Amino acid sequence: MPLPTRKPLHRRQITCTAYLRDDGVIDIEAELKDVSPDGTHLLFKQVPPGGAIHHMHVSVTVDMDLVIQDITARMLSGPAGSCPEVEPAYDALRGLALRAGFRRMVKERVGGVKGCTHMTDLLGPMATTAVQSRFALDRARRNGRMPGDEVGFMPKPALIESCHTYRAESAAVKVIWPPHRRTRDADTPT
Repeated sequence: MPLPTRKPLHRRQITCTAYLRDDGVIDIEAELKDVSPDGTHLLFKQVPPGGAIHHMHVSVTVDMDLVIQDITARMLSGPAGSCPEVEPAYDALRGLALRAGFRRMVKERVGGVKGCTHMTDLLGPMATTAVQSRFALDRARRNGRMPGDEVGFMPKPALIESCHTYRAESAAVKVIWPPHRRTRDADTPT
């Protein structure tokens, strides 16, 4: 059955890319762009067809513990002239770790009138991109070896209980956190 005729109303693009730097830290570049296909008249400006209502860029540098060392927020286009005034507010995120509770801490520091809704929302996919970049580094370091191939204590991975696949009793968890590596006794040779 053919789809009904459709007309594009709005396009939101979010792109996040992580880079390993020569000095051993990770840069994550994130961009959000809201585009009006037909153009629109906002209260404070006219947006031409294909023009950006929102266009913002956030760049963070994190160490290997995923702690923010540096951050730059740029509002390239916003619906009002005052939108770029929030850029310096994101400096308050330096020192935060991208781990459980990150989004809550972000909202405390730059939520509501302290920041930009869209720029703050962009930090969520940026954080998961940072975590995925660490997984990429871990896979490369593992060089094909599986956790079950090794011996010794292995701390509980943060993934466990994070979703259906990584529920504690799943087959996937037995692979990523082998039962023989879950206790300190695993360090004792048999």
